[in-house]
Amino acid sequence: MYLLFPGRHHLLTKYQKEYLLKLVRHGLSETLDLFGNPLGISNPPTAIIFAVTSANHNNTRRNPLSLYQRAMMIQDFSKELELPSYVIPIDDIGQSPNFASYTLKKIEVETELKLSLSPENTVVLCSTPVANLYLKLGFKILPVEKVPGPKLEFFAKLPWEELEDIVLKRKQSNRNGDGFREIHNSEKTKPSSFESGQSETYNQLDPASIRLWKDYGLFEKVDMLFSDTLIGDDGDLTESRDYNTYVREMDEIAELKYHETKPFVKPGRIGDIGCAVGSWIKLIGSEPNFLESDFYGVEIARHLYQICEQRKENGEFINPNVFFLRKNAVSGLVFPQLSMNTIHTSSLTHEIESYGGRDQLFSFLKNRYEELVLGGVWINRDVVGPEGKEKEVFVWMEEDSGTNHGRRPEEFPNFKEFLDSLSTKERFFQFQRDFRKEEGYVLRASRVFVDGIEYQRMKLGDICEYISKKDYTDNWESEMHESFCFWSFSEWKKNLESIGFRISPKSCEYRNEWLVQNRYEGKVKLFTSNNDNPVKAEDLMPFDLPVTHMLMLAEK
Repeated sequence: MYLLFPGRHHLLTKYQKEYLLKLVRHGLSETLDLFGNPLGISNPPTAIIFAVTSANHNNTRRNPLSLYQRAMMIQDFSKELELPSYVIPIDDIGQSPNFASYTLKKIEVETELKLSLSPENTVVLCSTPVANLYLKLGFKILPVEKVPGPKLEFFAKLPWEELEDIVLKRKQSNRNGDGFREIHNSEKTKPSSFESGQSETYNQLDPASIRLWKDYGLFEKVDMLFSDTLIGDDGDLTESRDYNTYVREMDEIAELKYHETKPFVKPGRIGDIGCAVGSWIKLIGSEPNFLESDFYGVEIARHLYQICEQRKENGEFINPNVFFLRKNAVSGLVFPQLSMNTIHTSSLTHEIESYGGRDQLFSFLKNRYEELVLGGVWINRDVVGPEGKEKEVFVWMEEDSGTNHGRRPEEFPNFKEFLDSLSTKERFFQFQRDFRKEEGYVLRASRVFVDGIEYQRMKLGDICEYISKKDYTDNWESEMHESFCFWSFSEWKKNLESIGFRISPKSCEYRNEWLVQNRYEGKVKLFTSNNDNPVKAEDLMPFDLPVTHMLMLAEK
C-alpha cells in the first residue's frame, strides 16, 4: 500500500516524522481516517511518495525553496522511515478542481508509468482542503496534523504555520539583538543549540529541515522574502498585469533599447536587471565586441524568468555565457561588490518607486553603486518627469471620439472595452478617479472655459501622468499604480550624485516623438497663462508637450 503525501514541503516537522513512523511500524488497520473511522487496511505501507507541489516555483514567500533543496531535505528526512521514498515534482497549475487527478497523472509520467496510484493501492496523507479533491476520486484520507472528524482542530501546526511563526520570532529576536546570529554566525560560537534542534524557535522542526536550512542560509533568505513589501507572495510586482501583452511589448521595443544603449555598454561582466524575457541580452550578446563578456539577466517576475530559461534552453542566445537569476535587486545586492562593468535597467526604476516607495528606490540606487567596478557604468533607461512639474497648465482634450453614450462599465464584456469607448476627456475623468487611489494620491483638476472652450486646469506633472498611460487600456489596473513623473531629469542627477555616481554628459532626456505623433497630437493640447483667470483665447500661450524619457549614464 502506497502512502501519497502531497504538499509544498518547504519544512518537515518532528510531528510528521512521528506520524509516518507510526504508520510504518504499526500498520494502517487501526489508524483513524479523516472522518474518525479506523482505516481497516491490512496491507502494510510499502513506499512513501512525496508529491512536491509548486515544484517549478521558488524564491517567493509562498515557495521559498527550490525543488532540489526540497528533494534533498525529503531524502534526508526519509532515512529513518524504513521504507522506500520517492520525490515527485508537481508543477503549479493554479487553482484547479482537477489538481488531484493532475498530480496522479504527473506521478505516472515522472516514474515512466512505474507508479500508477489508485484508491485500491494508495492512501493519501493530507491536512488541508486539498484532501477533498482526492476524496472525490475515491481515495481514503489520513489527516496527519488535523484531528479526525468535522471540527477544524489540529494536533500540531501545519509546516507553513511553523514557518510563519519562525519568521515572526526571528524578526522579534533580531529587533532585540539576540536572534539567529547568536546560533548561526560565521564563527559558530553556539552550534550545538541549533543543530540539536533545542532552540525554542526551531524545536518543532525535524533535524533534516534544520540541517538543510542552516547549511544553505535559508532562514536568512526567508527573512528577506517576508520583509520585502515590493514583491507579492508569488514573486511578482503586480498581480494585475497581462503578461502576454507585456512580453509582446518588451520584444517590440528591444531593438530600440539595444540601439540606444549599445554605444555605452562596457565589456566584461554585464548585468541586465529586470531583463523581462532576455531580449536586450540576446541582441547585445550577439555583438562581436561582447562575445568574451559574461551576461547575467536578473528577473524577479516568475513568469518572465521562466521564459528566459526556456529561451536559453532553446539556444536563442549566441553567447554561451548567459545566465539568469531570479533575485530581488531592491532588498540586497544581486552581484558581488565591485564586480560589474555594466549594469543595464530599462523601465524598472519607476516601478520600484511606484510599488516599493522612495526608501526602496534609494536602496536600489545604492546597491547598483556598490556592485560596479571603478569606471563601471549603470545605464538606466526609463520614463522621466518634466522640469517644473508643479507648474499649472490648461489642458484641452478631444471629446468627439467617444462611443460610450453614458453606459456604465458593467454594461461591457470587460473593463478594457469600456475604456476604449471613452473619448480622451472622458477617459481622463476615469483616470482621475483611479490614479494611485490605493496610495492615497489625489489628482486635482478644475474646469475652466476660455472663449466658450473647455479646459482642465491642473499640474503639469499630472497631465503628463495621464497622457503617458491613457492608451494602456489592456493593463489599466496595473498602470494606475505607476508613477512616471516623480523625478525630473535634474532631480535624477542630483540624487544619483548624492550617492557617489558621476553623471556622464552623454546622458540625456528626450521626448518620444512617436508617442507625440501617434497618441498625443489631436488628443491633448497644453497651454499656460499669465492670467490667473484667462477668459480670452489670447490669454493662453501654447506649451510644448514635455520630455517623456531619459537615458541616464551613471558612472562609478
